[in-house]
Amino acid sequence: MAKPVLLEMRDVRIEGRSGDDAWLPIINGVDLTLHRGEVLGLIGESGAGKSTLGLAAMGFVRDGCRIAGGAITFDGIDLVRASEATRRGLRGKRIAYVAQSAAASFNPAHRLMEQYVEAPVVHGVMRRAQAEHDAVELYRRMQLPNPGEIGFRYPHQVSGGQLQRAMTAMAMACRPDLIVFDEPTTALDVTTQIEVLAAIRDIVAQFDTAAIYITHDLAVVAQMADRIKVLLRGDEVEEADTRMMLAHPKQDYTRTLWAVRSLERPERPPVEGTPVLSVAGVSASYGSVEVLSDVRFDIPPSRTVAVVGESGSGKSTVARVITGLLPPTAGEVRLEGQALPPDYRRRSRDELRRVQMIYQMADTALNPKLPLREQIGRPAQMYLGLRGRALRERVRELLRMIEMEPDVYIDRLPGELSGGQKQRVGIARALAAEPTVVICDEVTSALDQIVQEGILKLLDRLQGELGLAYMFITHDLATVRAIADEVVVMRQGRVVERGPKRQVFAPPHHPYTELLLSSVPEMDPDWLTGVLARRVTAPG
Repeated sequence: MAKPVLLEMRDVRIEGRSGDDAWLPIINGVDLTLHRGEVLGLIGESGAGKSTLGLAAMGFVRDGCRIAGGAITFDGIDLVRASEATRRGLRGKRIAYVAQSAAASFNPAHRLMEQYVEAPVVHGVMRRAQAEHDAVELYRRMQLPNPGEIGFRYPHQVSGGQLQRAMTAMAMACRPDLIVFDEPTTALDVTTQIEVLAAIRDIVAQFDTAAIYITHDLAVVAQMADRIKVLLRGDEVEEADTRMMLAHPKQDYTRTLWAVRSLERPERPPVEGTPVLSVAGVSASYGSVEVLSDVRFDIPPSRTVAVVGESGSGKSTVARVITGLLPPTAGEVRLEGQALPPDYRRRSRDELRRVQMIYQMADTALNPKLPLREQIGRPAQMYLGLRGRALRERVRELLRMIEMEPDVYIDRLPGELSGGQKQRVGIARALAAEPTVVICDEVTSALDQIVQEGILKLLDRLQGELGLAYMFITHDLATVRAIADEVVVMRQGRVVERGPKRQVFAPPHHPYTELLLSSVPEMDPDWLTGVLARRVTAPG
């Protein structure tokens, strides 16, 4: 017998205001029905309307948007016509939201525990002491380290993956009837993702919580959803039971989403001579805690070295050492054989110019108040001394390089761009300095598969044209196959394996590499259950 309907959306139409004050369609008459305890997966490429529809399930639309028609009913409450006070009373208590970017969603001035206890205390669900005890229990279930202590850290004092898990725990604080998960495992490595998915699935089942699970990762949605709805540019393409959808998608668009990304860089001959960048026996600490120990690897000219490992393994910390943001306690970083000063403040302008970064979250890396001409132009002005017409032409050239038409985009703000376009701007900003080495820190993790493929092809083309060397930090092993020449595997601040991609991915593997490879989700609804069962019964 079907469980009672919790959420019903009928002919929902949502519009957004354009620059000339015209209203343009975002969601075009979509229907959605969700029963108690049911998980609905929403999939589709960037700009399909997934997040907009998920937020509408809370009776919420972003600034500059409006619900233009249709009905949204949550447990008998009309969310379109309800007062704002009624909707606020539901949000956080009976309807919760887990955002894609925890780094942009947490208040940096308050500890994690302060932000966790707010909702249950304000809504009268628990007293503060009980809420703090509950937070520790949920942190433990989310596999967070030191669950009794981590809540008293500030957001910047934990890794991105840990922060995402803390946000998931916070959403569950009031044991809501409905949770909207908006790409909740995007920032997580494959081993951590398994634990978080298992915890989400367990809590949803235990508390009979309904969920809308928004994702671009089709293998993940296969593990989580009872049904799947496919969106394209605000229209519903099709909807079906998960197993039926995986086995027999009806529409051509759905079949293109189901096609596994097939990019794989062919093996290229090794490059002789001095590496463009060497990490030579680097150790580093945060205070008295050692976070890197004797890390060694080289990046050859015009080649890509992928650095992989779970959250907290030290991948991004190595990048901080290379860029001079964290001076090492031992070892050194060499650029074309010459040691770089350990502190960026002691590096010359040319040394700073030659090592650039592209960041994971373009939303937080770009200044929301500056047009693209200024965001891209500043590095060219600072490092190369370009001014006036020469600077304007360089910005236009860089926009063409990243396949964005200058006349269309040069005066736009970041808020007027899609996620993929923002990441392309991040690439252009790094290239503006004419670097030798580019550090790509999880640059595709927040993007859907179609946009990911476009970014990877763009990076590959730019490497060929400009002779760039890439250090590619990622937890996505499909990305490693697509772009890497060599692989460095890190765990707990140490390099456990390194070598050409073919060698690292071919058995026999180092046990930790084997764990990473076995943790990559598959397009099989029973995959997660099988992996968890094998790990429970594994010896030791």
